[in-house]
Amino acid sequence: MLKRLSIVTSIALSATVSALACTSLIAGKGATADGSVMITYAADSHNLYGELYSQPAADHPDGSMRRVVDWDSQKVLGYIPEVSHTYATIGNMNEHGLAIAESTWGGHEELEGSGLIDYGSLIYITLQRARTAREAIKVMTDLVKDYGYASSGESFSIADPNEVWIMELIGKGKDDPGAVWVAMRVPDDCISGHANHSRIHTFPVEPTDECLFSPDVREFARAKGYYDGSDADFSFSRAFADYDFGALRGCDARVWSYYNANADGMDRYLTWINEADGEVMPLWVKPNHKLTAGDMKQMMRDHFEGTPFDMTKDVGAGPYAVPYRWRPMSFEVDGKEYTHERAIATQQTGFSFVARLRNDMPDHLKGLLWFGTDDANTCVYMPIYCGVREVPASLGHGDTNTLDWDANFWVNNYVANQAYNRYSQMIPDIRRVQGGLEKSMVEAADNFEQRAATMTDAERLAMAQNLADYWSDRATKEYKQLGDYLFVKFMDGNIKKQNDDGSFKRTDEGIPAYPSFGGYDDPRYFENIVRETGDHFMVKPIKK
Repeated sequence: MLKRLSIVTSIALSATVSALACTSLIAGKGATADGSVMITYAADSHNLYGELYSQPAADHPDGSMRRVVDWDSQKVLGYIPEVSHTYATIGNMNEHGLAIAESTWGGHEELEGSGLIDYGSLIYITLQRARTAREAIKVMTDLVKDYGYASSGESFSIADPNEVWIMELIGKGKDDPGAVWVAMRVPDDCISGHANHSRIHTFPVEPTDECLFSPDVREFARAKGYYDGSDADFSFSRAFADYDFGALRGCDARVWSYYNANADGMDRYLTWINEADGEVMPLWVKPNHKLTAGDMKQMMRDHFEGTPFDMTKDVGAGPYAVPYRWRPMSFEVDGKEYTHERAIATQQTGFSFVARLRNDMPDHLKGLLWFGTDDANTCVYMPIYCGVREVPASLGHGDTNTLDWDANFWVNNYVANQAYNRYSQMIPDIRRVQGGLEKSMVEAADNFEQRAATMTDAERLAMAQNLADYWSDRATKEYKQLGDYLFVKFMDGNIKKQNDDGSFKRTDEGIPAYPSFGGYDDPRYFENIVRETGDHFMVKPIKK
Protein backbone atom coordinates (compact mmCIF):
# COMPACT_ATOMS: atom_id res chain seq x y z
CA MET A 1 0.00 0.00 0.00
CA LEU A 2 1.26 3.48 -0.83
CA LYS A 3 1.97 5.67 2.14
CA ARG A 4 -0.11 8.77 2.39
CA LEU A 5 0.76 12.03 0.65
CA SER A 6 -1.78 14.80 1.09
CA ILE A 7 -1.35 17.25 -1.74
CA VAL A 8 -4.22 19.44 -2.87
CA THR A 9 -6.04 18.11 -5.91
CA SER A 10 -7.76 21.27 -6.93
CA ILE A 11 -6.57 24.85 -6.83
CA ALA A 12 -8.89 27.77 -6.20
CA LEU A 13 -7.41 30.73 -8.04
CA SER A 14 -9.89 33.55 -7.95
CA ALA A 15 -7.67 36.59 -7.49
CA THR A 16 -6.07 34.57 -4.72
CA VAL A 17 -2.73 32.80 -4.66
CA SER A 18 -3.09 29.13 -3.84
CA ALA A 19 -2.11 28.23 -0.31
CA LEU A 20 -1.61 24.58 -1.20
CA ALA A 21 0.59 24.10 -4.22
CA CYS A 22 3.70 22.46 -5.65
CA THR A 23 6.63 23.47 -7.84
CA SER A 24 8.76 21.50 -10.32
CA LEU A 25 11.82 22.87 -12.11
CA ILE A 26 13.54 21.16 -15.06
CA ALA A 27 16.97 21.18 -16.73
CA GLY A 28 17.80 19.14 -19.83
CA LYS A 29 21.08 17.23 -20.05
CA GLY A 30 22.60 19.83 -22.38
CA ALA A 31 21.79 22.58 -19.87
CA THR A 32 23.68 21.01 -16.96
CA ALA A 33 27.36 21.06 -16.08
CA ASP A 34 27.70 17.27 -15.82
CA GLY A 35 25.29 16.23 -18.58
CA SER A 36 22.65 14.98 -16.16
CA VAL A 37 18.91 15.47 -16.52
CA MET A 38 17.52 17.23 -13.47
CA ILE A 39 14.04 17.83 -12.13
CA THR A 40 12.98 19.23 -8.77
CA TYR A 41 9.84 18.92 -6.71
CA ALA A 42 8.41 20.71 -3.68
CA ALA A 43 5.41 18.82 -2.28
CA ASP A 44 3.51 21.56 -0.48
CA SER A 45 0.57 21.11 1.86
CA HIS A 46 -0.15 22.40 5.34
CA ASN A 47 -0.93 18.87 6.52
CA LEU A 48 1.78 16.93 4.70
CA TYR A 49 4.33 14.98 6.74
CA GLY A 50 7.72 14.84 5.06
CA GLU A 51 8.85 11.26 4.61
CA LEU A 52 10.58 9.10 2.01
CA TYR A 53 8.17 6.71 0.30
CA SER A 54 9.27 3.31 -0.99
CA GLN A 55 7.99 0.16 -2.64
CA PRO A 56 10.04 -3.00 -3.14
CA ALA A 57 10.30 -4.74 -6.49
CA ALA A 58 7.92 -7.69 -6.70
CA ASP A 59 6.64 -10.48 -8.91
CA HIS A 60 2.89 -11.01 -9.05
CA PRO A 61 0.96 -14.15 -10.02
CA ASP A 62 -1.55 -14.10 -12.87
CA GLY A 63 -4.86 -12.64 -11.84
CA SER A 64 -3.41 -10.37 -9.14
CA MET A 65 -5.26 -7.12 -8.55
CA ARG A 66 -3.88 -3.84 -7.30
CA ARG A 67 -5.86 -1.64 -4.95
CA VAL A 68 -6.05 2.03 -6.00
CA VAL A 69 -6.12 4.42 -3.05
CA ASP A 70 -6.72 8.14 -3.50
CA TRP A 71 -3.55 9.92 -2.52
CA ASP A 72 -5.29 12.77 -0.71
CA SER A 73 -8.25 11.20 1.05
CA GLN A 74 -6.93 7.63 1.39
CA LYS A 75 -10.27 6.39 0.12
CA VAL A 76 -10.17 3.14 -1.83
CA LEU A 77 -11.17 4.00 -5.39
CA GLY A 78 -11.17 0.44 -6.72
CA TYR A 79 -8.93 -2.26 -8.15
CA ILE A 80 -7.02 -2.75 -11.39
CA PRO A 81 -5.12 -5.78 -12.74
CA GLU A 82 -1.52 -5.94 -11.51
CA VAL A 83 1.36 -6.50 -13.93
CA SER A 84 3.64 -9.51 -13.59
CA HIS A 85 6.60 -7.52 -12.23
CA THR A 86 6.80 -4.14 -10.53
CA TYR A 87 9.99 -2.12 -10.06
CA ALA A 88 11.40 -0.86 -6.79
CA THR A 89 10.75 2.79 -5.99
CA ILE A 90 12.35 5.18 -3.54
CA GLY A 91 10.71 8.56 -3.19
CA ASN A 92 9.50 9.78 -6.58
CA MET A 93 12.11 7.71 -8.41
CA ASN A 94 12.46 4.06 -9.36
CA GLU A 95 15.36 1.66 -9.60
CA HIS A 96 16.00 2.56 -13.26
CA GLY A 97 16.45 6.27 -12.61
CA LEU A 98 12.99 7.32 -13.78
CA ALA A 99 11.66 10.27 -11.77
CA ILE A 100 8.26 11.98 -11.80
CA ALA A 101 7.11 15.24 -10.17
CA GLU A 102 3.84 17.16 -10.38
CA SER A 103 1.95 20.36 -9.77
CA THR A 104 -1.82 20.77 -9.72
CA TRP A 105 -3.60 23.55 -11.59
CA GLY A 106 -7.21 22.50 -11.32
CA GLY A 107 -8.78 23.98 -14.46
CA HIS A 108 -12.49 24.01 -15.23
CA GLU A 109 -14.42 22.61 -12.28
CA GLU A 110 -16.78 20.69 -14.54
CA LEU A 111 -13.79 18.65 -15.81
CA GLU A 112 -12.98 17.15 -12.42
CA GLY A 113 -12.14 13.53 -13.18
CA SER A 114 -14.74 10.83 -12.55
CA GLY A 115 -12.54 7.79 -13.18
CA LEU A 116 -10.49 5.42 -11.05
CA ILE A 117 -6.87 6.69 -11.15
CA ASP A 118 -6.06 9.81 -9.12
CA TYR A 119 -2.95 11.85 -9.89
CA GLY A 120 -0.95 10.41 -6.98
CA SER A 121 -1.69 6.82 -7.91
CA LEU A 122 -0.87 7.72 -11.50
CA ILE A 123 2.67 8.67 -10.43
CA TYR A 124 3.43 5.71 -8.21
CA ILE A 125 1.82 3.04 -10.33
CA THR A 126 3.81 4.35 -13.28
CA LEU A 127 7.09 4.34 -11.38
CA GLN A 128 6.49 0.67 -10.65
CA ARG A 129 5.74 -0.16 -14.30
CA ALA A 130 7.98 2.02 -16.54
CA ARG A 131 11.73 2.17 -17.14
CA THR A 132 11.97 5.36 -19.24
CA ALA A 133 10.18 8.68 -19.62
CA ARG A 134 8.56 7.60 -22.89
CA GLU A 135 7.38 4.37 -21.34
CA ALA A 136 6.01 6.39 -18.43
CA ILE A 137 3.94 8.60 -20.72
CA LYS A 138 2.42 5.52 -22.36
CA VAL A 139 1.72 3.85 -19.01
CA MET A 140 0.11 7.01 -17.61
CA THR A 141 -2.06 7.70 -20.63
CA ASP A 142 -3.06 4.04 -20.95
CA LEU A 143 -4.08 3.98 -17.29
CA VAL A 144 -6.43 6.95 -17.65
CA LYS A 145 -7.74 5.60 -20.96
CA ASP A 146 -8.47 2.17 -19.52
CA TYR A 147 -9.63 3.10 -16.01
CA GLY A 148 -10.40 6.81 -16.13
CA TYR A 149 -8.88 9.81 -14.36
CA ALA A 150 -10.04 10.87 -10.89
CA SER A 151 -8.38 14.26 -10.29
CA SER A 152 -8.28 17.77 -11.78
CA GLY A 153 -5.81 19.50 -14.12
CA GLU A 154 -2.24 18.39 -13.52
CA SER A 155 1.27 18.98 -14.87
CA PHE A 156 3.92 16.27 -14.63
CA SER A 157 7.70 16.39 -15.00
CA ILE A 158 8.75 12.98 -16.33
CA ALA A 159 12.48 12.36 -16.58
CA ASP A 160 15.05 9.63 -17.15
CA PRO A 161 18.84 9.88 -17.63
CA ASN A 162 18.38 10.71 -21.33
CA GLU A 163 15.43 13.08 -21.62
CA VAL A 164 12.73 15.00 -19.79
CA TRP A 165 9.11 15.71 -20.70
CA ILE A 166 6.28 17.89 -19.45
CA MET A 167 2.87 16.26 -19.66
CA GLU A 168 -0.35 18.10 -18.88
CA LEU A 169 -3.62 16.25 -18.36
CA ILE A 170 -7.17 17.03 -17.36
CA GLY A 171 -10.30 14.91 -16.97
CA LYS A 172 -13.45 15.05 -19.08
CA GLY A 173 -15.96 15.45 -16.27
CA LYS A 174 -18.70 13.32 -14.75
CA ASP A 175 -20.08 12.06 -18.07
CA ASP A 176 -16.78 10.62 -19.32
CA PRO A 177 -14.14 9.09 -17.01
CA GLY A 178 -11.33 9.67 -19.53
CA ALA A 179 -8.90 12.55 -19.97
CA VAL A 180 -7.25 14.74 -22.59
CA TRP A 181 -3.53 15.42 -22.47
CA VAL A 182 -0.44 16.72 -24.24
CA ALA A 183 3.23 15.87 -23.61
CA MET A 184 6.24 17.81 -24.90
CA ARG A 185 9.91 16.89 -24.69
CA VAL A 186 12.05 19.67 -23.23
CA PRO A 187 15.03 20.36 -25.53
CA ASP A 188 18.28 19.09 -24.06
CA ASP A 189 19.84 22.58 -23.91
CA CYS A 190 16.89 24.23 -22.15
CA ILE A 191 15.35 24.70 -18.74
CA SER A 192 11.64 24.63 -17.94
CA GLY A 193 9.22 24.31 -15.07
CA HIS A 194 5.63 24.41 -13.86
CA ALA A 195 4.06 25.68 -10.65
CA ASN A 196 0.31 25.11 -10.45
CA HIS A 197 -0.56 26.67 -13.78
CA SER A 198 -0.80 24.95 -17.16
CA ARG A 199 2.32 25.82 -19.17
CA ILE A 200 1.75 24.17 -22.58
CA HIS A 201 0.24 26.51 -25.14
CA THR A 202 0.43 25.75 -28.89
CA PHE A 203 1.88 22.47 -30.13
CA PRO A 204 2.17 20.64 -33.49
CA VAL A 205 -1.02 19.65 -35.28
CA GLU A 206 0.30 16.11 -35.78
CA PRO A 207 2.17 14.04 -33.19
CA THR A 208 5.97 14.07 -33.52
CA ASP A 209 8.86 12.32 -31.82
CA GLU A 210 8.96 15.21 -29.34
CA CYS A 211 5.27 16.01 -28.98
CA LEU A 212 2.52 13.53 -28.12
CA PHE A 213 -1.14 14.17 -27.34
CA SER A 214 -4.53 12.53 -27.05
CA PRO A 215 -6.14 12.40 -30.51
CA ASP A 216 -9.30 14.18 -29.34
CA VAL A 217 -7.72 17.02 -27.35
CA ARG A 218 -8.75 19.78 -29.77
CA GLU A 219 -12.08 18.22 -30.67
CA PHE A 220 -13.00 17.89 -26.99
CA ALA A 221 -12.16 21.55 -26.30
CA ARG A 222 -14.37 22.65 -29.21
CA ALA A 223 -17.23 20.39 -28.11
CA LYS A 224 -17.13 21.92 -24.61
CA GLY A 225 -17.05 25.45 -26.00
CA TYR A 226 -13.54 26.23 -24.74
CA TYR A 227 -12.10 26.90 -28.21
CA ASP A 228 -13.31 27.72 -31.71
CA GLY A 229 -10.15 28.56 -33.66
CA SER A 230 -7.77 26.69 -35.93
CA ASP A 231 -5.80 23.59 -34.96
CA ALA A 232 -2.51 25.46 -35.32
CA ASP A 233 -3.53 28.22 -32.90
CA PHE A 234 -4.96 25.91 -30.25
CA SER A 235 -3.50 26.49 -26.76
CA PHE A 236 -3.96 23.68 -24.25
CA SER A 237 -3.39 26.12 -21.40
CA ARG A 238 -5.87 28.72 -22.63
CA ALA A 239 -8.52 26.09 -23.32
CA PHE A 240 -8.42 24.17 -20.05
CA ALA A 241 -6.79 26.31 -17.33
CA ASP A 242 -8.21 29.24 -15.40
CA TYR A 243 -6.62 32.64 -15.95
CA ASP A 244 -6.56 35.20 -13.16
CA PHE A 245 -4.07 37.08 -11.05
CA GLY A 246 -3.38 34.09 -8.82
CA ALA A 247 -2.63 31.80 -11.74
CA LEU A 248 0.00 34.15 -13.13
CA ARG A 249 1.51 36.10 -10.21
CA GLY A 250 1.10 33.24 -7.75
CA CYS A 251 2.14 30.41 -10.07
CA ASP A 252 3.91 31.34 -13.30
CA ALA A 253 5.95 33.88 -11.32
CA ARG A 254 7.79 31.02 -9.63
CA VAL A 255 8.87 29.63 -13.00
CA TRP A 256 9.76 33.16 -14.11
CA SER A 257 12.07 33.52 -11.11
CA TYR A 258 13.88 30.32 -12.15
CA TYR A 259 14.24 31.62 -15.69
CA ASN A 260 15.31 35.06 -14.49
CA ALA A 261 18.09 33.61 -12.33
CA ASN A 262 19.55 31.61 -15.19
CA ALA A 263 18.70 33.30 -18.50
CA ASP A 264 18.91 36.79 -19.98
CA GLY A 265 16.08 39.14 -20.93
CA MET A 266 13.37 37.78 -18.66
CA ASP A 267 11.98 41.24 -17.83
CA ARG A 268 10.10 40.99 -21.14
CA TYR A 269 7.67 38.56 -19.49
CA LEU A 270 6.80 40.69 -16.46
CA THR A 271 3.69 42.01 -18.21
CA TRP A 272 2.56 38.42 -18.66
CA ILE A 273 3.19 37.67 -14.98
CA ASN A 274 1.31 40.73 -13.80
CA GLU A 275 -1.50 41.03 -16.35
CA ALA A 276 -1.64 37.86 -18.52
CA ASP A 277 -0.90 40.25 -21.38
CA GLY A 278 2.01 40.82 -23.74
CA GLU A 279 4.36 38.05 -24.76
CA VAL A 280 3.48 34.64 -23.31
CA MET A 281 6.23 33.23 -21.11
CA PRO A 282 7.69 30.29 -23.06
CA LEU A 283 7.55 26.67 -22.00
CA TRP A 284 11.35 26.57 -21.97
CA VAL A 285 14.35 28.91 -22.35
CA LYS A 286 18.07 28.44 -22.89
CA PRO A 287 20.11 29.25 -19.77
CA ASN A 288 23.17 31.50 -19.97
CA HIS A 289 25.30 28.98 -18.08
CA LYS A 290 25.36 25.27 -17.29
CA LEU A 291 23.45 24.43 -14.13
CA THR A 292 24.63 22.21 -11.28
CA ALA A 293 22.67 20.31 -8.67
CA GLY A 294 23.75 23.06 -6.27
CA ASP A 295 22.11 25.64 -8.51
CA MET A 296 18.89 23.66 -8.48
CA LYS A 297 18.97 23.36 -4.69
CA GLN A 298 19.47 27.10 -4.47
CA MET A 299 16.46 27.73 -6.72
CA MET A 300 14.33 25.57 -4.46
CA ARG A 301 15.22 28.05 -1.69
CA ASP A 302 14.09 31.05 -3.72
CA HIS A 303 11.92 33.85 -2.30
CA PHE A 304 12.24 36.12 -5.36
CA GLU A 305 15.37 37.69 -3.90
CA GLY A 306 16.72 40.43 -6.16
CA THR A 307 13.53 40.69 -8.24
CA PRO A 308 10.53 43.06 -8.15
CA PHE A 309 8.74 40.40 -6.06
CA ASP A 310 11.46 40.09 -3.37
CA MET A 311 9.68 38.88 -0.24
CA THR A 312 12.41 40.15 2.11
CA LYS A 313 11.83 43.78 1.11
CA ASP A 314 8.17 44.74 1.51
CA VAL A 315 6.65 45.73 4.82
CA GLY A 316 5.16 42.26 5.21
CA ALA A 317 8.69 40.98 5.89
CA GLY A 318 8.61 42.79 9.21
CA PRO A 319 11.68 44.02 11.06
CA TYR A 320 13.66 40.81 10.40
CA ALA A 321 13.30 40.49 6.60
CA VAL A 322 11.16 37.37 6.92
CA PRO A 323 10.39 35.96 3.43
CA TYR A 324 7.28 34.11 4.59
CA ARG A 325 3.60 35.05 4.76
CA TRP A 326 0.99 33.24 6.79
CA ARG A 327 -2.20 31.99 5.19
CA PRO A 328 -4.71 33.02 4.01
CA MET A 329 -2.73 34.69 1.25
CA SER A 330 -5.33 37.28 0.25
CA PHE A 331 -6.57 40.24 2.25
CA GLU A 332 -8.87 43.21 1.74
CA VAL A 333 -8.22 46.88 2.44
CA ASP A 334 -10.74 49.63 1.69
CA GLY A 335 -12.82 47.29 -0.43
CA LYS A 336 -9.92 46.18 -2.63
CA GLU A 337 -8.43 42.69 -2.64
CA TYR A 338 -4.68 42.13 -2.34
CA THR A 339 -2.44 39.11 -2.08
CA HIS A 340 0.97 38.19 -0.73
CA GLU A 341 3.63 36.74 -3.03
CA ARG A 342 3.94 32.97 -3.29
CA ALA A 343 7.55 31.85 -3.76
CA ILE A 344 9.10 28.46 -4.54
CA ALA A 345 10.33 28.08 -0.96
CA THR A 346 7.43 28.03 1.48
CA GLN A 347 6.85 26.99 5.06
CA GLN A 348 4.25 24.31 4.31
CA THR A 349 6.48 22.04 2.21
CA GLY A 350 6.35 18.42 3.35
CA PHE A 351 9.32 17.24 1.33
CA SER A 352 11.31 18.37 -1.69
CA PHE A 353 14.03 16.97 -3.89
CA VAL A 354 16.48 17.61 -6.68
CA ALA A 355 16.64 14.53 -8.92
CA ARG A 356 19.94 14.14 -10.79
CA LEU A 357 19.70 11.46 -13.50
CA ARG A 358 22.82 10.27 -15.38
CA ASN A 359 23.31 7.65 -18.05
CA ASP A 360 27.05 7.25 -17.43
CA MET A 361 26.57 5.72 -13.98
CA PRO A 362 26.29 2.02 -13.08
CA ASP A 363 22.86 0.50 -12.55
CA HIS A 364 21.29 1.45 -9.20
CA LEU A 365 23.25 4.73 -9.24
CA LYS A 366 21.77 6.31 -12.36
CA GLY A 367 19.32 8.28 -10.25
CA LEU A 368 20.20 10.40 -7.24
CA LEU A 369 17.59 12.20 -5.20
CA TRP A 370 18.93 15.04 -3.13
CA PHE A 371 16.04 14.68 -0.70
CA GLY A 372 14.93 17.05 2.05
CA THR A 373 12.00 17.37 4.43
CA ASP A 374 10.08 20.48 5.46
CA ASP A 375 10.88 23.95 4.06
CA ALA A 376 13.33 23.66 1.15
CA ASN A 377 15.00 26.89 2.24
CA THR A 378 16.16 25.54 5.58
CA CYS A 379 16.30 21.77 4.97
CA VAL A 380 19.38 19.69 4.26
CA TYR A 381 19.37 17.77 0.96
CA MET A 382 20.50 14.20 1.65
CA PRO A 383 21.81 11.69 -0.96
CA ILE A 384 19.31 8.95 -1.84
CA TYR A 385 20.41 6.81 -4.81
CA CYS A 386 17.91 4.79 -6.82
CA GLY A 387 19.54 1.63 -5.45
CA VAL A 388 18.47 2.43 -1.88
CA ARG A 389 16.03 -0.22 -0.74
CA GLU A 390 15.40 0.63 2.93
CA VAL A 391 14.06 3.96 4.11
CA PRO A 392 16.46 5.50 6.67
CA ALA A 393 14.91 5.55 10.13
CA SER A 394 14.77 9.34 10.39
CA LEU A 395 12.91 9.58 7.06
CA GLY A 396 10.21 7.05 7.93
CA HIS A 397 6.49 7.40 8.48
CA GLY A 398 4.96 9.90 10.88
CA ASP A 399 2.34 12.64 11.00
CA THR A 400 2.06 16.35 11.69
CA ASN A 401 0.29 15.84 15.04
CA THR A 402 2.98 13.71 16.69
CA LEU A 403 6.30 15.30 17.64
CA ASP A 404 9.28 12.97 17.17
CA TRP A 405 12.80 14.25 17.92
CA ASP A 406 14.30 11.35 15.95
CA ALA A 407 12.48 12.41 12.76
CA ASN A 408 14.21 14.60 10.19
CA PHE A 409 10.94 16.38 9.45
CA TRP A 410 10.42 17.45 13.04
CA VAL A 411 13.93 18.73 13.75
CA ASN A 412 13.84 20.71 10.50
CA ASN A 413 10.59 22.29 11.66
CA TYR A 414 12.21 23.01 15.03
CA VAL A 415 14.92 25.01 13.26
CA ALA A 416 12.75 26.67 10.62
CA ASN A 417 9.94 27.78 12.89
CA GLN A 418 12.36 29.64 15.13
CA ALA A 419 13.81 31.43 12.10
CA TYR A 420 10.36 32.51 10.89
CA ASN A 421 10.27 34.91 13.86
CA ARG A 422 13.78 36.42 13.55
CA TYR A 423 14.90 35.37 10.09
CA SER A 424 17.66 37.88 9.37
CA GLN A 425 19.34 37.15 12.71
CA MET A 426 19.06 33.35 12.60
CA ILE A 427 19.56 32.47 8.94
CA PRO A 428 23.38 32.93 9.03
CA ASP A 429 23.64 30.21 11.70
CA ILE A 430 21.31 27.95 9.71
CA ARG A 431 23.29 28.48 6.51
CA ARG A 432 26.52 27.63 8.35
CA VAL A 433 25.25 24.23 9.52
CA GLN A 434 23.21 23.52 6.40
CA GLY A 435 26.08 24.45 4.09
CA GLY A 436 28.59 22.39 6.04
CA LEU A 437 26.41 19.30 5.98
CA GLU A 438 25.57 19.60 2.30
CA LYS A 439 29.21 20.20 1.33
CA SER A 440 30.23 17.06 3.20
CA MET A 441 27.41 15.07 1.62
CA VAL A 442 28.37 16.17 -1.90
CA GLU A 443 31.99 15.23 -1.23
CA ALA A 444 30.93 11.82 0.11
CA ALA A 445 28.72 11.17 -2.90
CA ASP A 446 31.44 12.28 -5.34
CA ASN A 447 33.98 10.04 -3.65
CA PHE A 448 31.58 7.10 -3.81
CA GLU A 449 30.87 7.67 -7.49
CA GLN A 450 34.57 7.84 -8.33
CA ARG A 451 35.04 4.38 -6.82
CA ALA A 452 31.75 2.88 -7.98
CA ALA A 453 33.09 1.43 -11.23
CA THR A 454 35.52 -0.80 -9.31
CA MET A 455 32.83 -2.13 -6.97
CA THR A 456 30.60 -5.13 -7.39
CA ASP A 457 26.88 -4.55 -7.76
CA ALA A 458 26.31 -5.74 -4.19
CA GLU A 459 29.01 -3.39 -2.88
CA ARG A 460 27.45 -0.43 -4.70
CA LEU A 461 24.04 -1.20 -3.30
CA ALA A 462 25.43 -1.54 0.22
CA MET A 463 27.35 1.72 -0.05
CA ALA A 464 24.33 3.60 -1.41
CA GLN A 465 22.29 2.36 1.53
CA ASN A 466 25.04 3.26 4.00
CA LEU A 467 25.27 6.79 2.61
CA ALA A 468 21.52 7.29 2.93
CA ASP A 469 21.43 5.90 6.46
CA TYR A 470 24.52 7.73 7.72
CA TRP A 471 23.78 11.18 6.32
CA SER A 472 20.08 11.22 7.17
CA ASP A 473 20.94 10.25 10.74
CA ARG A 474 23.74 12.80 11.00
CA ALA A 475 21.65 15.60 9.47
CA THR A 476 18.82 14.85 11.88
CA LYS A 477 21.09 14.89 14.93
CA GLU A 478 22.96 18.03 13.90
CA TYR A 479 19.73 19.89 13.17
CA LYS A 480 18.38 18.99 16.59
CA GLN A 481 21.59 20.46 18.03
CA LEU A 482 21.16 23.51 15.78
CA GLY A 483 17.61 24.02 17.03
CA ASP A 484 18.79 23.85 20.63
CA TYR A 485 21.60 26.29 19.83
CA LEU A 486 19.21 28.81 18.24
CA PHE A 487 16.85 28.54 21.18
CA VAL A 488 19.62 29.32 23.68
CA LYS A 489 21.38 31.98 21.60
CA PHE A 490 18.28 34.05 20.79
CA MET A 491 16.26 33.46 23.97
CA ASP A 492 13.94 36.27 25.03
CA GLY A 493 14.82 38.54 22.12
CA ASN A 494 18.45 38.73 23.20
CA ILE A 495 21.61 37.45 21.50
CA LYS A 496 24.09 35.53 23.64
CA LYS A 497 27.73 36.55 23.34
CA GLN A 498 30.05 33.85 21.96
CA ASN A 499 33.69 32.86 22.05
CA ASP A 500 35.72 32.31 18.88
CA ASP A 501 34.96 28.57 19.03
CA GLY A 502 31.22 29.25 19.07
CA SER A 503 30.64 28.45 22.71
CA PHE A 504 28.65 30.92 24.79
CA LYS A 505 30.71 33.30 26.89
CA ARG A 506 30.85 33.25 30.66
CA THR A 507 32.24 35.75 33.10
CA ASP A 508 35.40 35.07 35.07
CA GLU A 509 33.10 33.93 37.83
CA GLY A 510 31.51 31.34 35.57
CA ILE A 511 28.06 32.80 35.06
CA PRO A 512 26.62 33.50 31.56
CA ALA A 513 27.87 36.76 30.09
CA TYR A 514 25.29 39.51 29.76
CA PRO A 515 23.66 39.23 26.31
CA SER A 516 23.49 41.75 23.50
CA PHE A 517 20.18 43.27 22.46
CA GLY A 518 19.38 42.41 18.83
CA GLY A 519 16.62 44.94 18.48
CA TYR A 520 14.89 45.37 15.14
CA ASP A 521 16.68 45.32 11.80
CA ASP A 522 14.36 47.47 9.71
CA PRO A 523 13.82 51.16 10.57
CA ARG A 524 10.40 50.95 8.88
CA TYR A 525 9.22 49.06 11.95
CA PHE A 526 9.62 52.20 14.05
CA GLU A 527 8.40 54.51 11.29
CA ASN A 528 5.17 52.56 10.98
CA ILE A 529 4.63 52.76 14.74
CA VAL A 530 4.93 56.53 14.62
CA ARG A 531 2.66 56.81 11.57
CA GLU A 532 -0.06 54.83 13.33
CA THR A 533 0.26 56.30 16.83
CA GLY A 534 1.53 59.81 16.30
CA ASP A 535 3.25 61.08 19.45
CA HIS A 536 1.79 58.40 21.71
CA PHE A 537 5.25 56.91 22.32
CA MET A 538 7.21 60.12 21.89
CA VAL A 539 9.73 60.85 24.63
CA LYS A 540 8.63 64.14 26.16
CA PRO A 541 10.55 66.43 28.46
CA ILE A 542 9.33 66.27 32.05
CA LYS A 543 9.12 69.46 34.03
CA LYS A 544 10.59 69.29 37.51
